[in-house]
Amino acid sequence: MTTLPISTALHPTRWLTWWSLVIAAIVAVPVLSVATSLFSAGTGSTWAHLVATLLPEYAVTSLVLCLGVGVGVALLGVGAAWLVTHLDFTGRRQFEWLLVLPLAMPAYVMAYTYTDLLQFTGPVQRALRDTFGWSRADYWFPDVRSTGGAIAMFICVLYPYVYMLARTAFLERGGGVMEAGRSLGLSPWRSFLRLSVPMARPAIAAGVALALMETLADYGTVSYFAVQTFTTGIYRAWFSLGDRAAAAQLSMCLLGFVLLVLALERSSRGRARYHGPGLRRQPPRGPRLRGWRAALAFAACCLPLAAGFLLPNGVLLHMAITEGDAQFGARFFELARNSLVVSGLTALLAVALALLVAYARRLDPGPVARSAHWAAGMGYALPGSVIAVGVLIPVARLDNALALWLRESFGWNVGLLFTGTIAALVFACVVRFLTAALQTVDSALHRVTPHMDDAARSLGLTPARTLMRVHVPLLRRGLLTAGLLVFIDVMKELPATLVMRPFNFDTLATQAYRLASDERLAEASTASLAIVVVGLLPLVVLCRQIAKDRG
Repeated sequence: MTTLPISTALHPTRWLTWWSLVIAAIVAVPVLSVATSLFSAGTGSTWAHLVATLLPEYAVTSLVLCLGVGVGVALLGVGAAWLVTHLDFTGRRQFEWLLVLPLAMPAYVMAYTYTDLLQFTGPVQRALRDTFGWSRADYWFPDVRSTGGAIAMFICVLYPYVYMLARTAFLERGGGVMEAGRSLGLSPWRSFLRLSVPMARPAIAAGVALALMETLADYGTVSYFAVQTFTTGIYRAWFSLGDRAAAAQLSMCLLGFVLLVLALERSSRGRARYHGPGLRRQPPRGPRLRGWRAALAFAACCLPLAAGFLLPNGVLLHMAITEGDAQFGARFFELARNSLVVSGLTALLAVALALLVAYARRLDPGPVARSAHWAAGMGYALPGSVIAVGVLIPVARLDNALALWLRESFGWNVGLLFTGTIAALVFACVVRFLTAALQTVDSALHRVTPHMDDAARSLGLTPARTLMRVHVPLLRRGLLTAGLLVFIDVMKELPATLVMRPFNFDTLATQAYRLASDERLAEASTASLAIVVVGLLPLVVLCRQIAKDRG
């Protein structure tokens, strides 16, 4: 009598595990597609030309970008986190959440605004010439559209990754570390350098790794600044040279750079452990700053906030009000609708798949479910351009074969079902951002005690019904947060959208990029400002959480 219920309870668990394995296999398609290019087209003339001429420049420029951005975000993020956690000054509580706001700015939007601000005909250089009576030959001004300018844009936008993780690490161990440092006779500054930073090294390394992956994945900024990286090479090989194999091989090189970043982040930890069993979990209580010291700390926090959020948004708002997009109206709302449709579908699919994979991992601790969970979450480490190339090659072949079969078998001329619609684009975005949903759902699911599962099973509920009737109501907030994060990421996504979008299908991101590429910066401001405003939504949730855990 007892074998039937046990068998019935285990059967859905087994199916959940296999479904999670299928999801992981589908997510792995882009990587496998790109990897096969190494064996299918290694002797192409385009690839030989790239290796002989441009590949060294791609590698060197990508390395320079990584070094500059890595050092910059580490200094800016750790410094800001130390100021708001270890010191007390006027405005500290407000800066704790304000310093996160630059995350709402896509790097390519930042590039457009600073170009308009700092170019020769921009307000800054024009004011210098009017004030001092200079001509063009009388002064030198740095060129923002350069490798150094790209590094500065990435630092301003991406330092919050390091800031958030370092701040959390300082809050978790800050009070105990400062007490230990005082007992050893160390000053607050020496305690920070010799105790706080080494204890927070894993969090800092993880934040830097996230920033570097975003740097390597970017296309809009480096393309607009004419900086030669692997991403711009992929698009040149695909669109200008028409060689998909060369584009896939460049994608594999870019993937190698990303894997190198992840390996360096992992090896930086070594065998060290960073637990603090003897330290009390309490926030640090630093000295109260007054006078010029308080003013200096306030200015240091204002600088990244102004450079990464206030100034560029002020420029965007001014351009949108004074000039703006001449097509604002029906065309603009069509772009907004396209962005909302793609983002909404991707968010729904990503949350549903993440819930399935996370729940399968909860029920089955075996190696199959664990491997599927890991594989399903590796998409965020893949640049959008790599995913686009890896998706478009097999999907285009499938599309052509399916259209040919339907036409020959049934006489149906259906056209391209996947690449001719937004289906392929949504699939690429799901692969790219499933990780964000999976991590959020995992975190929410871990907060549900396993006793809930035991109680539901004692009442005769299968795992599937337990998920729908018990877990989903408890996970509403976590599922909403996961969907919101994916939604905003897709709204800002540019590389995959440029490659995968159907003909005559533009989004706010592609519209902003197209107008800015044509030097119509004022018209690009409307779409850019809309992307930033939507990007603020998840940051409001994040800022509320920061305010809650302040103490």
